[in-house]
Amino acid sequence: MRRALIVGLVVLAPLAAGCGGGEDDAAAAPRAEKVSAAASAGVVAPAKVEVIAGLTGCKPKIRIEADELREGVCRTEKADYVITTFPEERLKQTWLDSASVYGGTYLVGTRWVVGAKPEVLDDLRPKLGGEIQKLQGIGPAPRS
Repeated sequence: MRRALIVGLVVLAPLAAGCGGGEDDAAAAPRAEKVSAAASAGVVAPAKVEVIAGLTGCKPKIRIEADELREGVCRTEKADYVITTFPEERLKQTWLDSASVYGGTYLVGTRWVVGAKPEVLDDLRPKLGGEIQKLQGIGPAPRS
């Protein structure tokens, strides 16, 4: 009797699992659609140095390639600027906290930062979005 019960459970287990699989497949289908729709819309997350540079009309020279960040330099006729991207938002915030020691003005977006003169950042902002942040720095203020 016990042997018959075990054999019956072994035979019925795949059938029961097969019946429940249809619900999981139906639930997974919309998620796959959303991912492909985002990809076809050109959504990039996190943004790459090359993508941000391309939006500004520049081909960057990558100078740092690390797990925590990637950094590229853009040199154009109008200006030079540095684009830094991060795999996580918290790494960007750590970078900004460290940069605040030195001061400066940056264009800051989701997982990316562009460093340049304020007038250059004003020109780049309509192309890239983001928010201009001025970091104070430590020590005496420069004389004007």
